[in-house]
Amino acid sequence: MPVGAEQWRAALDALDGPPRRQGPLRGVVVLDVTRVVAGPFCAMLLGDMGATVIKVENPAEPDYARDFPPFVGAGEERFSGFFAQYNRNKLGITLDLKSEQGRALLRELAARSDVLVENFRAGTMERLGVGWSQLREVNPALVYTAISGFGQYGPSSRKPAYDNSGQATGGLWSMNGYPDREPARVGTIIGDLSASLYAAFGTVAALREAERTGVGQQVDVSQQDAVLSLTENAVASYTVDGRIPAPLGNDHPFVRPYGLFPCADGHVFFGGYTQKLWRESCELFGAPELLADPELETMEQRFDDGVYERRVKPIVENWFAGRTKAELEQIAGDRIPLSAVKDIGEVVADPQVAAREMVVDVDYPGGAVGIFGLPVKLSETPGDPRARAPLPGEHNDAVWGAALGLGAERVAALRADGVI
Repeated sequence: MPVGAEQWRAALDALDGPPRRQGPLRGVVVLDVTRVVAGPFCAMLLGDMGATVIKVENPAEPDYARDFPPFVGAGEERFSGFFAQYNRNKLGITLDLKSEQGRALLRELAARSDVLVENFRAGTMERLGVGWSQLREVNPALVYTAISGFGQYGPSSRKPAYDNSGQATGGLWSMNGYPDREPARVGTIIGDLSASLYAAFGTVAALREAERTGVGQQVDVSQQDAVLSLTENAVASYTVDGRIPAPLGNDHPFVRPYGLFPCADGHVFFGGYTQKLWRESCELFGAPELLADPELETMEQRFDDGVYERRVKPIVENWFAGRTKAELEQIAGDRIPLSAVKDIGEVVADPQVAAREMVVDVDYPGGAVGIFGLPVKLSETPGDPRARAPLPGEHNDAVWGAALGLGAERVAALRADGVI
């Protein structure tokens, strides 16, 4: 006989899975019905903060990100480092939502849980009978977080989408790159990642309301919306001035000097554009006479395209020429914003990254995987990213049998029927 909600939570806490830490979301149960990144990343963040996250995968077609490189180990011990990064701190179960038994079991899980996160195309879960309108009937307090390309309503809501879809339709792609070349996508999956971040924020906000009122709600996040919100001043520039932002390369729309500059062994970012920072920069690089130059006295003068190209840019390039990234950072110290442009190897070796524990090693049977840590640092109830991702259905017996109370015989029958 399936157990009640409180017994279910207590049984989950007793399982051998990701260690139950004392994060701020301890006691919150999350069903993760997602795959790849837009969704798994959201659920991962909740898990890092202490929630009990149960990743639900199709038994015949588990999350195909499990086959994304790089891999640690070989043979049966081979594990995707990509998958490991976005699915840490989760229990793993399997469930076929195309079967009536599978849908019934998901409803049982949802009735006992606090959050469900899914990233199917709008309408898919509803057609299966396990969407927001159906699951709220079995659990009025459920927070149902839906991440999709275009949201749950609107003329584009049923369109298929990937990260690039969000970058293309949110305006970011058209703004990125160089003015004399075709637009370039942002060099990471910013649509997937930003949608997951907003979804995690929305989920916690909805949880707070559900705890206060006992009423859950749908958290509707789209990649297009998320990307659009990252376009800085583009919307206001168009609605106020009718200007459509074009690719600027490494330049800022109006602030100067503020961008990428070459040096002896690579490039640095330098942002000495305010009166104070320009004065500090001139002094640090041995050019105090520039402070009395009538053509460079104000920010407005230095922002001028012609003055910048003819005077300011050559001055800065001359300061940096022949000096290494390390030398320039040492000169800048804590006085002006100057940072080396680092490749990922340099980032991993950065002592600041180490001090913040932003690269952590997680052990797998085939070897350790170094993954990014948790960027949110809480002083009293910190989260913890150090728990491995599950194998497909690794916790089926524990979750279905021990926690939900279906019993070994029923679990065996579900497995034999391909339901789990």
